[in-house]
Amino acid sequence: MVIAYVVATVLAAAAALLAAGIDVVRAEWVRTNMRAYGVPESWLSPLAVIKAVGGAGLLIGLVVPPIGVAAAAGLVVYFLGAMLTVIRARWYAHIGYPLPYLALAAASLALSIAS
Repeated sequence: MVIAYVVATVLAAAAALLAAGIDVVRAEWVRTNMRAYGVPESWLSPLAVIKAVGGAGLLIGLVVPPIGVAAAAGLVVYFLGAMLTVIRARWYAHIGYPLPYLALAAASLALSIAS
């Protein structure tokens, strides 16, 4: 169980940090999608910070478990919000974009609680 938790957590952290990095460089496809979802481009930096802090929190949580639980829970809420944003914008074909991030964060959360 511990190995599964570590693997899920490291993957979730890497995914969150990668997503934060993409937001920081303001990739054109991200800006296009954000406009389509009705999210102002000015929100990219704060959203990147949230993802980066969540990813870092997951890694810290490998040593300080309560921080990892909080970070995983925060990322689950964040990516649920991302899914709701896509649904609200009625871009149902894009529902799959936040799903892998949500699944990794949820796996990390579930496994951290189970460990």
